Amino acid sequence: MRAFGGFKSGGRFFYGEMRGNEVHLLARPYWTDIEPTGEVRKLAEVDVDLPVAPSKLIAVGLNYSDHIAEMNRTPLDSPLIWFKAPSSLLPHGGTIEIVFPEHRTDFEVELAVVIGATAKDVSAEHALNHVFGYTIGLDISDRDLQKAEKQFGRCKSFDTYTPIGPFVYSDVDVSDLSIQLRQNGEVRQQARTSQMIYSVAQIVSFASRSTTLLPGDVILTGTPSGVGAIRSGDQLEAKIGDWPPLQNRVTNAKSDFCGAEIA
Repeated sequence: MRAFGGFKSGGRFFYGEMRGNEVHLLARPYWTDIEPTGEVRKLAEVDVDLPVAPSKLIAVGLNYSDHIAEMNRTPLDSPLIWFKAPSSLLPHGGTIEIVFPEHRTDFEVELAVVIGATAKDVSAEHALNHVFGYTIGLDISDRDLQKAEKQFGRCKSFDTYTPIGPFVYSDVDVSDLSIQLRQNGEVRQQARTSQMIYSVAQIVSFASRSTTLLPGDVILTGTPSGVGAIRSGDQLEAKIGDWPPLQNRVTNAKSDFCGAEIA
């Protein structure tokens, strides 16, 4: 298994490959070309930043049977997909800012897929050839807007509503890994990726039929049951397998727009 990420040091952003406690700097984003520059930094001496920069951020819904039940929804005959704004991405250690504190806003832990090769109309059999690797994601969701608008794009695309990271892993089997979310130290979501209705290969194949997937694009594969509301002051910790956890804080956004929803 190889690990990659985005890092900052002295105001400079760069991508790198982690090797033990070292970060080996790369000349280009890892999903396009793994070309070391020869520079090496200690992991403890750099800041972890966003590990991805997708042209498209695609989300999948209703991909765990127990989550379908808790949301009182009906299973579908194909994956349910929609787009989230890439501007909603938030790195490990970042703060989720609740735009409408009076709304119910939920956490959802998900396995995230990073595309490594252009995919258009690919079969499920060959879909994984187009995947670079995987990471941890959260799909923060304003349920009031989701119910009122019947579409998922806006309610899940506010700035900071897609925490992701800390790192991206390649050469790893994600078919049966534990997936968990803790809220203030308490386990709220607990499942295994083998419980997904549609596998990563099926999801990538399906998405590639309607849009060309480009290197660096990210797909969130759905959440298990146990979703719940977040509140200012919360500490969230998302974990998949034995990967380092994705940790984020929660606060209320400070904006004149907050609390002034447009009808």
